[in-house]
Amino acid sequence: MAIAPAHARGAWERGWQETALSFLPTDYQTYVQYSAWNGGDLQEWGGACHQFWCIGKIAGGDRLAGQLDPYFALCFTDPTLDSPHHVDESRANPGAFHMHFGMFMQFETRPGGSQAGAFAEGFELVDAAESCGLDGAWLAEMHFTPDRSVLSSPITIASSIATRTRRLRIGMAVYVLPLNNPLRIAEEVATVDQISEGRFDFGIGRSGFARSYDIYGVPYEESRDRFREALEIIMQAWEGEPFSYDGKYHRVTNATVSPMPYQKPHPPFRMAATTAETFPRAGADGYPIFVGLRGMDVPELRDNLKEYRRAWRVAGHEGDGDVSLRVPVYLGSSERAAIEEPFESIQNYFGRMGRLYAAESGSAGIQQTELRDQRAARLSALSYDDILRTKVAFGTAEGLVDRFTELRVELGLDGIVAELNAGGMIPHDVVLRNIRALCEKVMPAFK
Repeated sequence: MAIAPAHARGAWERGWQETALSFLPTDYQTYVQYSAWNGGDLQEWGGACHQFWCIGKIAGGDRLAGQLDPYFALCFTDPTLDSPHHVDESRANPGAFHMHFGMFMQFETRPGGSQAGAFAEGFELVDAAESCGLDGAWLAEMHFTPDRSVLSSPITIASSIATRTRRLRIGMAVYVLPLNNPLRIAEEVATVDQISEGRFDFGIGRSGFARSYDIYGVPYEESRDRFREALEIIMQAWEGEPFSYDGKYHRVTNATVSPMPYQKPHPPFRMAATTAETFPRAGADGYPIFVGLRGMDVPELRDNLKEYRRAWRVAGHEGDGDVSLRVPVYLGSSERAAIEEPFESIQNYFGRMGRLYAAESGSAGIQQTELRDQRAARLSALSYDDILRTKVAFGTAEGLVDRFTELRVELGLDGIVAELNAGGMIPHDVVLRNIRALCEKVMPAFK
């Protein structure tokens, strides 16, 4: 890892170099310059930059001469690329780089609660998100889990959210394409996009679990090919012309879809990336992605994101991709509260995930079985300290700003999708409080 260039070295004081470098991928060369925070000339030193960032205030640092605060700016040089990539100067100023903040919703069924109560609580969270300024609500698709969720028809819920809000974006996280008719998906998504006047985001995936496929009678081993075929049909449908399609799983004859999407040419796509092979494929196709920390740790995710961005650039897409992280979030009144209060719920969350991976083992081929066995074993071995350090974002408002900043820099994030009730055991009034606190005390640092 390279030392800071000479003109920046004067800013390194009292161990700040060690503090800065602790955030960074070890296989990236890193340079530090403070003047860029105040709009200094990047070209003097940034000609080899592939991405430019400014990350949070350095703990214990004094205000520097000519600086607003002791922030440090970082230039990443990716040694895997043959030529310099575009320098995004907006990242040199946190106020100029906007991160998306959304909430992940499952419309949980609480122990002893009713299904009507699950809908009521979910819509109350939507209303709170709309009023406090959260950017988006992202809806899961969950089938045959009455003890956990009532969200088996998220596109219907999306339509309801569209009529009760005026600002909030509504997204799918994700629409499981292989389990639905692609022509019907194209019609329903376009309808919600029209009702919301262009506030719909089309998250897509095929699910990592075979149970719903088994119950629907769809072989999980067909899911990848069914996904690609469904996506091809949807894209053709939104061209607005009569079309036919003769595929392995679907046949379309002279179809013209109506309505067409409000957003042109279609709502923004976002693909779920949960396995290593998905990342380069999504990058090559130019799709923004969802990622998470349930099945992989930060170093593994970072490596996969490198492959995603490499494939994105090789394919000639503009920019550097787009990555949103789904992560459990809890905002406490103190650090102790943020650690102790969500303990039972988050233990239930990861314990349940481990059991799901173990139960699915053997259901979809040797490769998937090995992956699920590994993930089940990893999750079952997690201590609470491991969870706090590697899987969640728990803390005070100031602590969450630091945590999101660290994740943003290490993973190159463009958005956070917060799971505010991971495990389903956080009291509803606390979830409402956390939505408001996230909007009022955390989001402004990234807008």
